Amino acid sequence: MIARLRGTLLEKEPGRAVVDVGGVGYQVTIPLPTFHALGDPGSDVDLHIHTHVREDALALFGFGTRAERELFARLIEVSGVGPKTAIAVLSGLGFDDFVDAVRGHDTKRLSSIPGIGRKTAERIVLEVADRLDALVSAVPAGEGLPAAPAPSMRHDLVSALENLGYNARAAQEATDRALAGGSGASPPFETLLRQTLRILAR
Repeated sequence: MIARLRGTLLEKEPGRAVVDVGGVGYQVTIPLPTFHALGDPGSDVDLHIHTHVREDALALFGFGTRAERELFARLIEVSGVGPKTAIAVLSGLGFDDFVDAVRGHDTKRLSSIPGIGRKTAERIVLEVADRLDALVSAVPAGEGLPAAPAPSMRHDLVSALENLGYNARAAQEATDRALAGGSGASPPFETLLRQTLRILAR
């Protein structure tokens, strides 16, 4: 089992990265917070890996923090939640917001993510809540994703929303509304992504 990859970033796009380790390029599926924290191609990268084995395939899922990987592993244990849906949850909410949603039994917030209906959201709350404290306590103090520059914020936001399953027009309109609502310095990518998701959930 591959548990960690440390090497050179060859390619990245929302939802996917290719990491060169000793001359071998590993394709890794990643959530949006990890995508945005990665540097430019050519930079060093260190990802926590979940190796998902099926009868017909072996897939690698990479995360910028151990907390994301542990949450991903817990989510795919929930009935009806596969790897693609778990990545969508981490992309749409992130670790801290997910914890808040589960603790607050906020099924509406969870079901606003494409691929998650009301019943699946209820199962997530029910099956993850009892292990939430263990997940949170397993996170090293101060662990978090570094901020990353966003030279084309609108493009990144629209691409991120489309990768989550929203149609292009809705993604563009929500992004424009979120960007128009700002003042002064541009907020970080994750803040703007949460704003667009709130707009889409209305």
